[in-house]
Amino acid sequence: MIARITGVLVENSLTEAFIEVQGICYALLVPLSTVDRLPPLQQKVSLHTHLHVREDILQLYGFYSKEELDLFRILLNAVPGIGPKLAMNVLSSMSIKHFCQAIAERDLKALSKISGVGKKTAERMVVELRDKLEALAPATALAAGMPTLSDQAADAVAALETLGYKKDVASKAVLKVCEEAKPDNLSASELIRKTLAKLNA
Repeated sequence: MIARITGVLVENSLTEAFIEVQGICYALLVPLSTVDRLPPLQQKVSLHTHLHVREDILQLYGFYSKEELDLFRILLNAVPGIGPKLAMNVLSSMSIKHFCQAIAERDLKALSKISGVGKKTAERMVVELRDKLEALAPATALAAGMPTLSDQAADAVAALETLGYKKDVASKAVLKVCEEAKPDNLSASELIRKTLAKLNA
């Protein structure tokens, strides 16, 4: 598994970056979000990588930030019908912040503007990704208008999931209880008890 490549940027285009490492030149497909942040040629660069294996080819994909790589993998693994090319189109078409906002707000119109994404694919993205955005960096979750949970709240959500509640339902209910309890900081057990009372009301 190649997780990261650090070397000298010897060539790049709108879709590729060529990085030389100790005499070996690696060709990586990169999204525009990464191209915009590459250094001048002959300068040192370090990219997070994903190795995609097919029967006929081994293809490296490169990303400037860990958040880009995380979103790329979430798209591949969580949304049926999305392959590497379409996942790269997502990263090239809008920032992670705006993509997360579009998912959180069910903005099918914005998602459908991505090359290769039709209405049905946009709908699948919303359904499959709404509860997975928090897997990205906390800053991204905040940017999407999704408040991060305290340790106690996160523990309460996890406990509610084990009781059979869906993650998005549990998260919203716990956040509501937290807001109502301010300025008091409730323990996880108190949050669970109060949230269950609200859900079962």
